Amino acid sequence: MRFIGITGGVGAGKTEILKYIGQHYKCEIYLADDIGHKVKEPGTEGYQALVELLGRDILRADGQIDKPSMAAKIFADPALLEKVNQIIHPAVKKYLARAKGDVELFFVEAALLIENGFGEVVDEMWYIYAREEVRRKRLSVSRGYTPEKIDRIMSSQLSENEFRKHCDFVIDNSDSLENSYRQIRQKLEAYTWRE
Repeated sequence: MRFIGITGGVGAGKTEILKYIGQHYKCEIYLADDIGHKVKEPGTEGYQALVELLGRDILRADGQIDKPSMAAKIFADPALLEKVNQIIHPAVKKYLARAKGDVELFFVEAALLIENGFGEVVDEMWYIYAREEVRRKRLSVSRGYTPEKIDRIMSSQLSENEFRKHCDFVIDNSDSLENSYRQIRQKLEAYTWRE
């Protein structure tokens, strides 16, 4: 079983890469953001800890955590963000450790895998790279982001050097998707799990 983390800056094309992998390899793919929601569901340790930390007024009538209420509390007291992260990130790691099961290729994707210490959990970390001008164009065209918004997001993320320093494999996704797919095939042909 190979547990692979997929990370990279905004606009690098992580979603497209994972879509291809999911269609061509026997694997499981988890998005850390989705798991972040699962570990906040009623009945989980994460849910209990968040309610204790933030109070019952973050709950909707049906007992689910209300994201806007939770966000408003955290925004009003920035010190809470660190405490919330100390609840959610370990819960996500625990969830992944249980979920691995008997699948041979297991991928988890998140922009903040490195910052949140997933290097200790995964067997390999893959960096999806794209040149900055390519990422800017994608974000402007596909998401309608303004140059200011793109600047703000990019400046809050790790530098290319930091990503490369922490990752075992780099996929250059600056040009055609076929070129990126070829890089994936070359990397995974050493494994036997291709369909």
